[in-house]
Amino acid sequence: MRIALTSYRSKPHCGGQGIYLRHLSRELVALGHEVEVFSGQPYPELDEGVRLTKVPSLDLYREPDPFRIPKLREFRDRIDVLEFATMAVGGFPEPRTFFKRAAKLLIERRDEFDIVHDNQTLADGLIDVAEAGIPVIASIHHPITFDRRIDLAAAPTLRKKLSLQRWYGFLRMQKRVSQKLTSILTVSESSRHDIIADFGVDPSVLEVIPLGVDDAFVPPTKPRVPGRIVAMASADAPMKGIATLLESVAKLRTERDVELVLVTSLKPGGRTEKLIDELDLHDTVSFVSGISDAELVELMGSAELACVPSLYEGFSLPTAELMACETPLVVSRAGAIPEVVGPDGECAVLVEPGDVGQLTVAIAELLDDPTRRAQMGKAGRRRVLERFSWRAVAEATADAYERVIAASKNQNTKESA
Repeated sequence: MRIALTSYRSKPHCGGQGIYLRHLSRELVALGHEVEVFSGQPYPELDEGVRLTKVPSLDLYREPDPFRIPKLREFRDRIDVLEFATMAVGGFPEPRTFFKRAAKLLIERRDEFDIVHDNQTLADGLIDVAEAGIPVIASIHHPITFDRRIDLAAAPTLRKKLSLQRWYGFLRMQKRVSQKLTSILTVSESSRHDIIADFGVDPSVLEVIPLGVDDAFVPPTKPRVPGRIVAMASADAPMKGIATLLESVAKLRTERDVELVLVTSLKPGGRTEKLIDELDLHDTVSFVSGISDAELVELMGSAELACVPSLYEGFSLPTAELMACETPLVVSRAGAIPEVVGPDGECAVLVEPGDVGQLTVAIAELLDDPTRRAQMGKAGRRRVLERFSWRAVAEATADAYERVIAASKNQNTKESA
């Protein structure tokens, strides 16, 4: 098959979109398919054999100058004007404007692709592509309505709440587009349920294909660092539960030697940095970002345990990756995390999201029990090897493509009869 994979942003070291895009595209090529990725900035890291078509935006959120004001000469067309105008009034334009650009390219090249697979952009342009006669399928890892609810609940002022409502304005488009699609992939039963509830999608168009774990995630060859806890956070956002973990670490360090390594890009002056100041945790907490896959594997394997304190996850790929490294876990009973780790106590200890007391007790008990940590680590790796393979993801996804293409051909036959 000739496959176009679309993703409005594919940052490789932060968040799941770039990880999903890279591993799925690699395995699809290994199965003999042709794959071309269409992406806006930041562009993805792709493996040999996968083509990349860059779909440049104004890149208004780039580091180190997010929310920048572009120079007049940077504006190329009306889409650029729409992108800047939406940002200027507090909205998030990238999903809409990326697919306006991508749709033009795809429709011009409609005879070159058998299917377009969209990675959670869910923009009006995707419907334009479908109406142009190219079969389409979309992935929704989880509905961003959950991010909005959690952010709004944590907003300290009415002004901030109104600002967040504008930022999440793209969700109206995503809901509308999702309801028009005839085939949607998601990553867990939890996400499937939430997509039906929040986006009003017909259950019959949804198919669950769990994510995979790369073979590079393996158990450590060096001794683990005593008292080290690792946590991953793709964003400095309330949904990741880092505030709960920091409060727990502040309690733990009063009675034992612990250190917390956060794999995240810390936002200067953000909520995490402020809480670290309030709790006086600068000597206990360190941050890592932009590291290679090999360095990430080494870090995951260096911890005595890892923590996933999220208030919600559509899948939580880092959880599965940590399990592959035989790192025992303390995780929230939230979203799809229980689906990933399995029964409580086998590969992870599950606690109620946002409960500092439960989290503190669970971490302390696990740190004090090396035998249990070793058993949990081995059980976690077994579960990953049995259930979470990128090759299996690619095979199941390719099967879904075939069904969408066949349905499109049948529909065209009926219409021409």
